[in-house]
This record gives sequence, C-alpha cells and structure tokens, in this order.
Amino acid sequence: MKTLCRYLSDYMGLLVLLSALLALIFPAALRPVPTSAINYLLGVVMFGMGLTLNPRDLRIVFSRPRDVVTGCLAQFTVMPLLAWLLTRLFSLDESLALGVVLVGCCPGGTASNVITYLARGDLALSVGMTGVSTLLAPLLTPLLTWLLAGKSVDVHVSSMVLSILWVVIVPIVVGLVVKWRWPLFTRRVTDYLPAFSSVAVAFIVAIIIAANATKLLAGGLTIILVVMLHNVSGLALGHLVGRVLGLAEPKRRAISIEVGMQNSGLASSLATLHFAAYPLATVPGAIFSVWHNLSGAAIAWMYRRKNGTYRYVL
Repeated sequence: MKTLCRYLSDYMGLLVLLSALLALIFPAALRPVPTSAINYLLGVVMFGMGLTLNPRDLRIVFSRPRDVVTGCLAQFTVMPLLAWLLTRLFSLDESLALGVVLVGCCPGGTASNVITYLARGDLALSVGMTGVSTLLAPLLTPLLTWLLAGKSVDVHVSSMVLSILWVVIVPIVVGLVVKWRWPLFTRRVTDYLPAFSSVAVAFIVAIIIAANATKLLAGGLTIILVVMLHNVSGLALGHLVGRVLGLAEPKRRAISIEVGMQNSGLASSLATLHFAAYPLATVPGAIFSVWHNLSGAAIAWMYRRKNGTYRYVL
C-alpha cells in the first residue's frame, strides 16, 4: 500500500492530466457532482495538512511577517501586470481581456496550499499568504481591475472571509488539534497523506473540467495559450522574487506557487455576476482553474524530485 501511495504522489502530474482528459471526453459522467464538492474536498485535504503542521510553523509566519508581506506584494503586482501585458500582446477582444485581468487581480487560491504541501514548500507561509491576500482582495481586486481594465466590480467581504475560514483555516486547526490529541494516529496516517491529496486534486480538476467543458472547447487556442503563459510566468517570477531576496528554498517555492496560482473560481464568479454583457469573460477563469492545477501538479513533482526533504531556515 505504501508503494502505491508513493507512486500516486510522485506521478501526480500524470494522474491529474489523465483525469482532465477523461473529464473533457466524458463530461456527463461528472456533471451530476456539484461544484460545491470542490470546497469540501479542499477542506478535507487541508485537514490532512494540519496533521503535518506544528504550531511552531505558524508562529514563524506571525513572528516574521516580512515573508508574508513580500509574497502578497508579489501576488498583487506580478499577476495583474502580467495579465495586462498579455492582453495587449495577443490583442484579445474586450470580453476575453476582461476575464484575463480579473484572474490576475484575484487573490491566491486555496488549491495553492495543497500544491505547496505536495511540493515540500513552506506550508505555513503559503497558508498565511492565502489568508492575507484574500483579506486584501475586497479592496485590491476591484481597484486593480478598474485600473487595468476600466471596469469596477464588487467583492463581498463576508463571503470571502467565510470561504477562507471554512475551507482553509478551520480544517487546518482541526488537523492540529487531532495531531496534538491523537499523536499515534497521526504518525500512522502521515505516509498516506500525499497520495490522498494527489487523488483529491485530480478529482477536483475533473469536476472543474466537466462543469466547464463547453466553455473550454469554445475558448480557442489563443486564450488557452494566454492562460498558460500567465500562470507559468507567475510561477517563475514568484520564485525569482524569493531568490533575489535571498529566501530559503521552501519559502521560494511557497511564494512561487502562491503568486502563480490564482483564485480563478472567484474570477469566473465575478465575471458571471457583474459582467453579463461580456459572456466570454468567464472563459479565462474556467481555463485557468484547469491549467493551474495541471501546472501545479507538475511543479510539485519537479520540486519533490529536486529535493524531497528540507528544514526551515530561521
């Protein structure tokens, strides 16, 4: 069983790609599954992450906030500017350009925490960045969208705060409590958690693709290429920021993944709610939701192969 679990975690990228292709070919098989199931899957995975964290890890973030602030600054500068540049470079029409900018102006997605965990990155820093960027989003997402796309959006503070609490913070806290209360159980299941997370991410990708198969096929090759460049460039520049600042490798990985992986579900939701006159504005978010999980799985595999273990550098 442990050998199978090791293969599932080591070859997560192939697993996710296979599930994506199957969902695209047979979307009807997963359409009965509500997209709300994604939040529950992420919550369960976050619980598993909590089992691997120590309270000391979280204290590192709050006692040294420079890393979190650095990451959030990169989040809300690198991705919005990349989005704007790509829309100009590829001369996207107004509807698709708006969708790309919306993706770039959104906070980091909770899936980034899963990928950071699998990539052996600084999970505590990743969770801290996701939380802070989400809390800043009600101010920065509408402002940046207005500056870069000339449109205004409303971001509901309460729904975003509740989302980050229920999907990220609460499951992790429960995992920490279980680890503290039942340490023997925690030690027994730790070896299986990466494989479980890999399967969960693959299932999440399949649900997203099945729900958006029509939009993905209608989006065209150009917008797919733009989304891919947006994400990959964000991953690369995020790691470069950490390298330039002399941060330890686990922190570079966390910032790279946080910057490159966006809350694209929020972008699609905002496009649906506020920009009904621009129907294609939802397409970039749908494509990004699929692609960043694929690229995230690939980069997690690359990082794990590069260095399977690390120690925090304080």
